[in-house]
Amino acid sequence: MEGSEWLRLEWVLVLMLVLDELFGDPEYRWHPVRLLGYIVSKAEALLWDLGWNGQGGGILLLTVMIGVTVGASTLLLVLGSLVGELLELMMLLFLGWSLLALKDLLVHAKHVGIALEQADLPEARRQVSRLVGRNTEHMNLHACGRAAVESMSENLSDGVIAPLFWFAVAGIPGMAVFKAVSTLDSMVGYRNEHYRKFGWASARLDDWLCWIPARLTFLLIVVSAAMSGGSASAAWRVGLRDCHKLPSPNAGWSEATAAGALGLRLCGPIWRKGKLASDFWLGDPDARAEVTNADLQRMNRLARMATWLFSGSLVIVFALGWIPVGWLS
Repeated sequence: MEGSEWLRLEWVLVLMLVLDELFGDPEYRWHPVRLLGYIVSKAEALLWDLGWNGQGGGILLLTVMIGVTVGASTLLLVLGSLVGELLELMMLLFLGWSLLALKDLLVHAKHVGIALEQADLPEARRQVSRLVGRNTEHMNLHACGRAAVESMSENLSDGVIAPLFWFAVAGIPGMAVFKAVSTLDSMVGYRNEHYRKFGWASARLDDWLCWIPARLTFLLIVVSAAMSGGSASAAWRVGLRDCHKLPSPNAGWSEATAAGALGLRLCGPIWRKGKLASDFWLGDPDARAEVTNADLQRMNRLARMATWLFSGSLVIVFALGWIPVGWLS
């Protein structure tokens, strides 16, 4: 890779981000994340048919998916390098762009904001249902707005900062492995009787892989708030104080920090499968719980700024000579 300026890490990273910014998540049949979801669903069904529905089966599924992901992503990059630098660059960008999710996240939040501004509750619920897995029929307009901010902040960590972090650690294969584990967690990592044992390994590994990115996102939101007119001091204070209120060891770091940065109260009563799943608040007691379109626009600015701050830092690190583990050369 040292033979071409365009194959330098910093350029690959910038081009991936530009593609996402311009076009959003690419839509095509063989999208890596869709393929991962298809393989997971088929493998899960096979393991359950064989009676391997406990922790052992879940560990086997996780191990196979990591192996398949590392093997497939590395094979594509090697084949590209054997053909020529242009195809190698195309493979790098194809995979990296497909494994980022910033632009689509911003667009979904924008659609929720428009529905809030028009006081269109059915449309707000419909748009929020594309962002969250909870019941929306009990939500009013402000609850829809809160859910969108919460999803934006959590997905900033899981869908943007974490993939970029693992790209810096282990290149495209590291990014792909993170997405595979994240997909497994979203499909089998539930804390219910059906998946409690089978999804345990995937859920725990996802927690570990997100541990550092979640705390980086906390810092990035604080800095972004200072640069974009939010409250950096409240983001820092509320983030540190309320980050442990959520059952997840990681989600609270971004959600609580966003609440402080925007001067909002988030969460509140949350319903899942017709039952009240949780009823607590993130943010200062005197903060607003009424989320508006303007608040979602501010959250979008925070997310975009945090992404480019982190990416800019990585560009500097790469330019200084850092090479991810396993980066082809």
